[in-house]
Amino acid sequence: MSTVPVGAGAGAAKAVRRGERGTAASVLLHATLVVATLISIFPVVWLVLTSLKPRDGWLSSELEIFNQPSLDNYTRVLGDTPFPTWLLNSVLAAALTTVLGVFVASTTGYAISRFRFPGYRGVMWMLLVTQMFPVAILIVPLYNLMAALGLLNRIPGLVIAYLTVAVPFCAWMMKSYFDSIPREIDQAGLVDGLTPFGTFWRVVLPLARPSLAVTAFYCFMTAWGEVAYATVFMSAEEKRTLAVGLQQFVGQHWSDWGLLTASAVLIAIPAAVVFLLVQRHLVAGLTSGATKM
Repeated sequence: MSTVPVGAGAGAAKAVRRGERGTAASVLLHATLVVATLISIFPVVWLVLTSLKPRDGWLSSELEIFNQPSLDNYTRVLGDTPFPTWLLNSVLAAALTTVLGVFVASTTGYAISRFRFPGYRGVMWMLLVTQMFPVAILIVPLYNLMAALGLLNRIPGLVIAYLTVAVPFCAWMMKSYFDSIPREIDQAGLVDGLTPFGTFWRVVLPLARPSLAVTAFYCFMTAWGEVAYATVFMSAEEKRTLAVGLQQFVGQHWSDWGLLTASAVLIAIPAAVVFLLVQRHLVAGLTSGATKM
């Protein structure tokens, strides 16, 4: 009869199971995450603190994290610069790009997902190839086209330029999501007397909310932070967007960091609001759109 050494059971109980982390590894992992988090939020915190320094306070050679906070930079941005006009132009361009981009991308994605029509392969290749051209190559032909149509220094012209960037990618993503929705749902809508567009609008589209959220967020960010198209197409002072207008705060030999940081904080607020509105659907939409590309 074999004997079991005393303490062998306790030693086996204390042994780390496969797949579990030890105490040292857990502490090291959490410490790494804390350091990574601090590194990530440091620029944002420093930006906010700099924007709250008094006028020309950032010129001080002393390292002061938070001393004599003031809203002077925000007052100057909103009252002494054309920032409100730039903000209105950016909001208008981003809103139109988002609404039109979601509509065009969703209808296009649904069409190429459900129907096989003449030129189907051509449309698929067009959506794919248009994503391969960098912005620098497209600026000149788009500028000539906008000039011929009289759309320079006009918000609709800028919106069209943004749609050429956002729609191809979003249409592919929407197609992938629609592919995951059973076709039997469409057939059930047709049996109930709905038209093909009615089936899309009333039955299929509500099921695609996660992908619609990702599409809306992508379209919004495409228009909100874009610089190249806005710089070339919107040269008039009263038509400038935020990305173009902020360049006035940067000179050849001197920059007003107080105005820049305050403007950056104000610009980040609408983007954060949009993100909070759609963040529940972002993960599901991105995952579903990436499974069948």
